[in-house]
Amino acid sequence: MGKLHRDIVEHVATTVARDKVVVVGMAQNGFVRRARKLLEAEGIKFTYLEYGSYFSMWQQRLALKLWAGFPTFPMVFIDGTLIGGFTDLEALKQQGKLPK
Repeated sequence: MGKLHRDIVEHVATTVARDKVVVVGMAQNGFVRRARKLLEAEGIKFTYLEYGSYFSMWQQRLALKLWAGFPTFPMVFIDGTLIGGFTDLEALKQQGKLPK
């Protein structure tokens, strides 16, 4: 399992370590779209990594889910830490804890 789509996992891990806010998602997913819109509306710069849609790249996304220990998309990382998905991001906004 440790070698399952290692290239994609390493790309995400490198990006998360380098960039302050990273959203990992997929096309056609409403929650991914909402997370990106929320960050844009708050004026927060972020890096977006997209891996397929409901009909493609499911194996690559599975590798990311296993690596992160998180079952859904988007995966939102802030300062190198997985904070969760859209609802978790929305909760941070409500609490006033989003990065500036």
